[in-house]
Amino acid sequence: MPQDPSHLSFKQRATYFSSNLALRGILGLAGLVPYRWRIPLIGKLVSALGPMVGFDRRVRENLALTCPELDEPEVARLCREVGDNAGRMITELYAGDPFVTRATAAPITGPGLEALEAARAAGRPVILVTGHFGNYDAARAGLIARGFSMGALYRRMANPYFNAHYVRAMERVGTPMFEQGKRGMVEMVRHLKKGGIIAIVADLHVHGGELIDFFGKPAVTSTVPAELALKYGAALIPVYAVRQENGLDFEIILNPEIAPSDPVTMTKTICDDLESLVRRHMGQWFWIHRRWKPYVPLPKKPQPDSTIEKN
Repeated sequence: MPQDPSHLSFKQRATYFSSNLALRGILGLAGLVPYRWRIPLIGKLVSALGPMVGFDRRVRENLALTCPELDEPEVARLCREVGDNAGRMITELYAGDPFVTRATAAPITGPGLEALEAARAAGRPVILVTGHFGNYDAARAGLIARGFSMGALYRRMANPYFNAHYVRAMERVGTPMFEQGKRGMVEMVRHLKKGGIIAIVADLHVHGGELIDFFGKPAVTSTVPAELALKYGAALIPVYAVRQENGLDFEIILNPEIAPSDPVTMTKTICDDLESLVRRHMGQWFWIHRRWKPYVPLPKKPQPDSTIEKN
């Protein structure tokens, strides 16, 4: 459902509208450039703008917190790589068919593939959990092309004008899409109950989450993927799309299914699994995110699942 911007102040609407217009203009002009040149071009542009738009500051703050052993040349290199990957990723999402074609051609490896195939054969639901790494939509597109139809949970953007076409772009990769929130959760659970597959990007700060170490520092993390897996008997499988040396292609990796235990233990395994991959490809994770925000506990509320069961 499109977000209604009428509740925003005139100043907010004007700011969001103008920034969205600028982004659409850049993406529109970029679309005139052949795909193989467009992706690295925008990657380099975003990387170059990093110091001016605050990306470098955020990357440096996060690395200083979690990886203080890195020297200045390495930190500077990662600032450029993180910005480059971010620019490539957003451009790929809006590229449509050329991006999907690349993702479809990506090899799929890892022991989690066997677990995914076994779950599909048994009609068992699956939760594919990933992070803001490489280009997670490449994994979704590649698996959908091989017959693993899946839904995806997404977080609505603050900018309502940007959010509208952002969702349309994601839907070109595959549907259904479930917006984070009560209604989206209800729809997603119905999909799981039918033995469906869903994909969740699980490495953002989430209010009401648990403090779980990531890169040796406590980060507020959602345990919802693990809770859903336990409640509905779903296979919980980490999946990633690793950008290759040419900057255009990917390898889709499915790591071993996470054994059922309790939500916190399973979520720790998710974080450890992602960290292990990020340490091998440091420039492909979104160090731009404010992953290590202060922990502010929320009052305990009834679990949303109690409402879900009544629908």
